[in-house]
Amino acid sequence: MKTLAMVVRQDAYDLVLTPLAFAYLGAATYDEVNILFVNWAVRLLSKDGVQALKPSADHAGTPIEMIEERVASAGLPSDIHEIFKKLKETGKVHLYGCSLAAQIFGVGEENLIPEADGIVGATWFLTEKAEPAAVFMQY
Repeated sequence: MKTLAMVVRQDAYDLVLTPLAFAYLGAATYDEVNILFVNWAVRLLSKDGVQALKPSADHAGTPIEMIEERVASAGLPSDIHEIFKKLKETGKVHLYGCSLAAQIFGVGEENLIPEADGIVGATWFLTEKAEPAAVFMQY
């Protein structure tokens, strides 16, 4: 079984689009895609965090609506939660939150979005998902 493993550490709208696009491509290419959200990115898997996205500091003056419009005009869902739903519909993508990051940034199992596969330890992810993966990507 060929798999893709990814670690995502940033939660800014414009910075999370690339790893999610590669996750979608990975679902078309590999048997399984596993993503671990660490640091601030773990908030993307929470109900509050996925709704509170902003552009990165480098693009803080750019209205998020403008970016969303351009994403939509490219034919993609502009809402990150909708992207998570599309990824899960493939049946190949698994979204995990890092347990340490979840503790630090206040994300509990009770407030995860339904698409999240749970909160896991980084060691488990590295040994069970990243190490055997054909491709590993970090964002």
